[in-house]
Amino acid sequence: MYIKVKTHPGSKKPRVIKKSEDSFEVYIKEMAERGLANKAVIKVLSSCLKVPAGKLRLVTGAKSRNKIFEIIK
Repeated sequence: MYIKVKTHPGSKKPRVIKKSEDSFEVYIKEMAERGLANKAVIKVLSSCLKVPAGKLRLVTGAKSRNKIFEIIK
């Protein structure tokens, strides 16, 4: 299953807004440096979706605000 995510790094507090079944907006405190924001997005998404962080894989968008993740079963 693929999930579309729009990230907002540098936000004051982390939160997740569900736009549809496969689309989310994720606000994180970490800045987009050295992959810190991507790791934070995986952590926040895994807790929101109740999926282990190891089951989420970044497919596209490593250096973009718009990302696509895959939930590995």
